[in-house]
Amino acid sequence: MGYRQSLKEIRYPIAGHRSSGSRIWDIDENEYIDLAMGYGVNFLGHSPAFITQALKSQLEKGIQLAPLFDLTGEIAELICELTGAERVAFSNTGTEAVMSALRLARACTERNKIVLFEGSYHGHFDGVMVTHNEKGSFPWSPGTPPGMAEDVLTLNYGTEESLDMIRSLGHELAAVLVEPIQSRKPEFYPEAFLGELRQITAETGTALIFDEVITGFRVHPGGMQGYSDIRADITTYGKAVANGMPISIIAGKARFLDAIDGGIWNYEDDSYPREKPAAFAGTFRKHPLAMTAAHAVLMYLKEQGPSLQEELNRRSSEFADTLNAYFEKENVPVRANHFGSIFQFRAYGKYDPSLQPIETDILFHLLMEKGVYTWEKRSCYLSTAHTDEDTDFIIQAVKESISELREGGFPFST
Repeated sequence: MGYRQSLKEIRYPIAGHRSSGSRIWDIDENEYIDLAMGYGVNFLGHSPAFITQALKSQLEKGIQLAPLFDLTGEIAELICELTGAERVAFSNTGTEAVMSALRLARACTERNKIVLFEGSYHGHFDGVMVTHNEKGSFPWSPGTPPGMAEDVLTLNYGTEESLDMIRSLGHELAAVLVEPIQSRKPEFYPEAFLGELRQITAETGTALIFDEVITGFRVHPGGMQGYSDIRADITTYGKAVANGMPISIIAGKARFLDAIDGGIWNYEDDSYPREKPAAFAGTFRKHPLAMTAAHAVLMYLKEQGPSLQEELNRRSSEFADTLNAYFEKENVPVRANHFGSIFQFRAYGKYDPSLQPIETDILFHLLMEKGVYTWEKRSCYLSTAHTDEDTDFIIQAVKESISELREGGFPFST
């Protein structure tokens, strides 16, 4: 989280050397159960054999970047089948996908203003790195020009006041960009709010964009839109869809996706691209290795069906519940907040949220020493490769670390 001078000497990065299943090994061959899982990328664990074999096979065929990758059409059809999208486009990162989705919305609606919600993360594109106070919206990162926030309205997530504001500005808005489950607040799922938001945006012709870079294919084969009946106009996907290779997806209604290429046309008739295309490019889009991995993953998800995610969601819930029961019993001011297989260790109480209690930083250092690797932002993910033995080990490591903290003079109590 935030930098602490007092902990400077124990702050050091783990340099990964190899990985397999739920485990990573550093350059000194120390073994860790991985809870970062590539920031949510490795939904199926590290280096599943069927993906590794597919990548080896493609490497033998070569890496051709200019011609269309031969499985592109089949991959697009798989995505449409699993998610219900009408059309699909490919990019490299979640940041690029969000940037492109907003451009499509603005091109199709011929409006400029967009709405974001506090607490959401949509990548590091200047146009979404915006927060607000009583004076209005402004960039939250140094180096982002103030002008980038001029057409961005940032509202509180899940409130009636935000719906009222969107309703009043609806005909001025190109898009409302939503992370249905905020990766920084996974326990909060305002389903009724999202349903009403869908109704308002449909009535005003505003594009509803779901950022499912994290939740897509992880919580359900169809993402949050498979988990519920609320449908977006445009959705961005990434991370789990290629289980480690860099890829992102912009999917959704043809009305918006047609702005990528002008629209569908056929041979031997009078059809032609009827829309003026918006800018969309990238040398490494549809990279053969990323597309190969995505094809392997999507085929596997289709074969397994929703039970794959449902079982992992169930096990993740049991894991979080067990930890939370311990935290409550021992008066530890931490909770494992979760949705599906996404969870986050959150400290609570009177402290600076940009730093969190010093005990929490030490806790995660102790976990690392015991062989449990977490990302410093403390967003964690279980994968299908994690076993019951893994989660039992993590729970025991947490208990031992709390005991060691208290024995060392840190009460860490509510």
